[in-house]
Amino acid sequence: MTVSQYRRIDRDHSRFRQIVRGKIKQNLKKYVKNGNLIGRQGQDLVSIPLPQIELPHFRYGPNPTGGLGQGQGQPGDPMDGQSESGNGNAGNTPGAHVLEVEVTLDDLADILGEHLGLPNIEPRGNKNILGQRHKYNSIRKTGPESLRHFRRTYRAALKRTLSSGLYDPNRPVIIPIRDDQFYESGRPVPDPETSAVVIYMMDVSGSMGAEQKEIVRIETFWIDTWLRRQYENIKVRYIVHDASAKEVDSHTFYHLSESGGTRISSAYDLCLRMIDQDHPPSEWNIYPFHFSDGDNWGGDDTRRCIDLLEHSILPRSNMFCYGQVKSSYGSGQFKNDIDDALGEQERLITSEIQNRDQILDSIETFLTPGF
Repeated sequence: MTVSQYRRIDRDHSRFRQIVRGKIKQNLKKYVKNGNLIGRQGQDLVSIPLPQIELPHFRYGPNPTGGLGQGQGQPGDPMDGQSESGNGNAGNTPGAHVLEVEVTLDDLADILGEHLGLPNIEPRGNKNILGQRHKYNSIRKTGPESLRHFRRTYRAALKRTLSSGLYDPNRPVIIPIRDDQFYESGRPVPDPETSAVVIYMMDVSGSMGAEQKEIVRIETFWIDTWLRRQYENIKVRYIVHDASAKEVDSHTFYHLSESGGTRISSAYDLCLRMIDQDHPPSEWNIYPFHFSDGDNWGGDDTRRCIDLLEHSILPRSNMFCYGQVKSSYGSGQFKNDIDDALGEQERLITSEIQNRDQILDSIETFLTPGF
């Protein structure tokens, strides 16, 4: 294949990817609402069905100038030597074509950012960890085999073999010796790494049903996708609570069901302990997210939650986000209480999610400030 052919293929591929990005962006709300991307997620790729892209196909119709199929007979009549089997007339409508394409999570985050007009996150305060990496920008004659420079080594061995008259074109074997070896050489350079921790908290009491948890699962997938695009290193921790709170893994977080009451302060107490013990604000960007249906056990516990937020959690966090999912059994009062008490706090964002149609609106509410 020639260079021009490669370039033409590359141009076609780039144009196809632009079409795919446009289709995803155009139908983003549908993909978010359905949640069908989550089950298709690989390590770094998401497989997306795109039924809107029409595949190339032949178009059949009458040929006024004659040709094949223009003789006597009617559509559906058997050909010579063919039996008259069949159970009806042939269809004349095209089938539905579903084309699946793979999109990286980074591309998906960029599409989300473009669609919602999200600003890039600028870490607050002194929360950058300065690491080190090796920059390989020179060559030397000694070094470990893992850093051997193949091209330079092969070139030196080839020159030596040719100059010594040992090269046999019928048996073109080049064997480097020690004097032919070249190795990459590097030096440590500062490499700033930004670390973030996301702490997801969810009410799993009896009033939070399967649909409410699915809404939370979809929303946190997209929030994760965006935050991982913004940070080199990100850690995710999960807290579930009813009347008491505990840390769990991601699978338990999305599938656990309880039947007890609700005491939100238990989750906030555990969140604060996590921050103080493992994630000092001087080294971490901290993003707690809490999802519930707004029910809480009594006004005293709500007042304790407000006190924990105002004096402990908000000062330690880049942003605290509370999402209230509509439930037939939840009162929805908690959002009203914290909005009334802490509505002026710039690090607090609250959102109400009535149904799946409002997931994208909630994500925009949470992420637009840029954290």
